[in-house]
Amino acid sequence: MSASGTPATGAPAARGRRELAYAVLLCLAGAGLACWAVTRTWSVEVTTRGSLPPGRPGRTGAELLPWVSALAWVGLAGGGALLATGGRLRRVLGALLAGIGLAVALGGGIGLAESGVSRHWPALVLAGGLALAAGGAFAALRGGGWPAMGARYERRAASSSAAPGGAERPAVERGARDAWDALDRGEDPTVS
Repeated sequence: MSASGTPATGAPAARGRRELAYAVLLCLAGAGLACWAVTRTWSVEVTTRGSLPPGRPGRTGAELLPWVSALAWVGLAGGGALLATGGRLRRVLGALLAGIGLAVALGGGIGLAESGVSRHWPALVLAGGLALAAGGAFAALRGGGWPAMGARYERRAASSSAAPGGAERPAVERGARDAWDALDRGEDPTVS
């Protein structure tokens, strides 16, 4: 508790998890917004067809700027990958996401500058790209100290059940009970 009677929020591990959550959510929200907005109809072209009513084919942002859609999907995947990385790799991924976000924002800016294009969809792509860039930059600057995935996701050293001759045997070969016990501990009983 702090002097004001409120719980202390300065615990490094809790703050790191919270910052990681903010960065991931910012990246996923920005990339998701850009993915959605780029698939909306950005422009409608009216074509005359003789005595028939005029045709009105619409073009989406993905048709006008296909690379924006691809980068937004990469940003979405990279936002999720922030959870699986740690340390220096997370910082590099954050810098990469910041660059991808800026490129997506550039696509939104290009869409805004085009004539005959509705302004709200490219503006949402621009906003999504900036959010992705902000989340990536935050991860690049602060991500090195954030907690990585738990140790339960790492492969553990084999337990002490050596076979004759010093070779380790999988739990399945030692018996059904050992295999179930290995599963209870979170281990793969088929791997020695």
